[in-house]
Amino acid sequence: MKFKIDENLPLEFCELLRSEGFDAKTVLDQGLGGASDDLLFRQCFQESRILMTLDMDFSNIWNYSPGGTSGIIVFRLLRHDKPSLISALRKTIPTIMEHGPQNSLWIVEHDRTRM
Repeated sequence: MKFKIDENLPLEFCELLRSEGFDAKTVLDQGLGGASDDLLFRQCFQESRILMTLDMDFSNIWNYSPGGTSGIIVFRLLRHDKPSLISALRKTIPTIMEHGPQNSLWIVEHDRTRM
């Protein structure tokens, strides 16, 4: 699976995903810092990458339909500090491996993942 990590998430997301054998790139790696949501969504679609973000705009399936995409994973936690975010990703990786987010929107919360 291939991931694109939005600029609002820690760079450690990329390192952690790579350590698990995934292909992961950050928005900044690809010169997309400050890009519009529409451009980022199209880029993820073209590259067949799963978007990981804190941006709740991507949870609006009317504007960003996950159908036909590699998937969208939005982190919606009580705290957005680096340790909380990394912990949430660590807990989510087994689910990603088991189910894969293709064609779907996942909302990762502190105590569950909604698909």
